[in-house]
Amino acid sequence: MVRISEFQVKDVVSISDGRKLGNIGDIDINLDTGKIDSIIVGGSGKVFGFFGKDEEFIIPWSNIVKIGADVILVRFRDQNYMQQQLQEPKQ
Repeated sequence: MVRISEFQVKDVVSISDGRKLGNIGDIDINLDTGKIDSIIVGGSGKVFGFFGKDEEFIIPWSNIVKIGADVILVRFRDQNYMQQQLQEPKQ
């Protein structure tokens, strides 16, 4: 059994590019089945919740690959992020 408070301190990391997406801010629970449908990850671009980008990622439970001691590995591919990476010049 895992408590949501233990879940929220784990870093959520995309296995497609190794990028840290943030931490779990909320979960969606299907009230009919009692199961978690998705996790909502708040982006790491904010400082104390006030400054920066307000990114939020909704990741279906089926996209969670592994829940470890410190991280949650997920299948996630953000089109905006991928396009930005392709457009930036290599140094």
